[in-house]
Amino acid sequence: MSNATRILLALFIGLALGVIAAAQAPVIGVQIAYWLDIVGSLWLNGLRMTVVPLVVALLVTGIVKSAEAARAGPMAARTVFWVVCLMIISAVLGAVLTPALLSLWPMPAESAAELRAALTTVPAVAEQPPLRDFIVALVPTNPISSAANDSILPLLIFTLVFAFAVTRLAQEPRAQMAGFFSALADAMVIVIEWVLKLAPIGVFALAFVVGARSGLAALGAVAHYIVTVSIVGIIVGAFAYPIAVFAGKVRLGEFVRQIAPVQAFAVSTQSSLASLPLMLKKAEALGVRESTAGLVLPMAVALLRVTGPAMNLAVALYVANWFGVELDAFDYGFAIFITALTSMGAVSLPGSVSFVTSIAPICLALGIPIEPLALLIAVETLPDIFRTTGNVQMDVALATVIEAPEKEKANALS
Repeated sequence: MSNATRILLALFIGLALGVIAAAQAPVIGVQIAYWLDIVGSLWLNGLRMTVVPLVVALLVTGIVKSAEAARAGPMAARTVFWVVCLMIISAVLGAVLTPALLSLWPMPAESAAELRAALTTVPAVAEQPPLRDFIVALVPTNPISSAANDSILPLLIFTLVFAFAVTRLAQEPRAQMAGFFSALADAMVIVIEWVLKLAPIGVFALAFVVGARSGLAALGAVAHYIVTVSIVGIIVGAFAYPIAVFAGKVRLGEFVRQIAPVQAFAVSTQSSLASLPLMLKKAEALGVRESTAGLVLPMAVALLRVTGPAMNLAVALYVANWFGVELDAFDYGFAIFITALTSMGAVSLPGSVSFVTSIAPICLALGIPIEPLALLIAVETLPDIFRTTGNVQMDVALATVIEAPEKEKANALS
């Protein structure tokens, strides 16, 4: 049994036992919930302690690798350009689609209220600082202090500037810096994987507390969350079809026919990397040369998870809606910026790890409670199906886009 399955079972068993305890033995249930709340909070703190160092390390290595890839030649540079554009577009779509879906199909008010009451460890939503103070604070006077205080946006701006400075170093010191941050990221991934090994215990503890305090309302809220986030992923992934047709110059019917086996394989494995050999084969069937597919698709798997920004931002905005955090236009703008950055940095990570490292910075930057992520990670297996299928179909579409100018050149010469 995979760890993701154990986490999912722990969620539902914890919720069920919490509901039963509250109904059959409320006094004992309250005492058990008190101690399990401590266990769950300890596990959640274990997740939180990895976020800042891992995000910084991933952002530096991601920018350095992207710069190295862009130096490899015009086709590689064009691929990186498309990757960056698609990630930004995905984040924008997440910012537009999620509020629209929550407006059309809001989370049940009773469920939201009971779940907010159940998560008593969630701090009160802080007031937004005045606009002048907010803008001035974007450039940190002390990035270490920003990291210690979870001031994610100033920290990301500093890291972004630092990462671009690293790309301007000579080859040897650049490689040394990239190696250091890559090793730091690898070490932090090991730490977070250790924490996630304990996830069935932590999720069970938190789920019991939520079940005991909110009853069956939690189940309806979880189902609503899964459907909402999955719809965002499906819509973003569907953009692969018009991109392949209009920018990649392939026939819609042919793209649908060739991509279907890739989607089926992605659903069964939930891994873009495992789907790479089949993606290469189907890209060539769509008229992409082997040399182009061999360059673009591995780069796409390494740099692009097109559903990531949209679905990550959807999770953060869902929690904001859940806890009544009001966001203005500035917040949405910065959310798009942060989402695109952190999602690009987390592309190479396993799904459960990237869930934490990509979404927690968004929440911390916008004052959105991070505590619900500990429960939502348990059901990530289900939305992750749509993450993976959307990613692989966009990767193949990108290969057709990069090949299109080469086809036009060949046709012009012939």
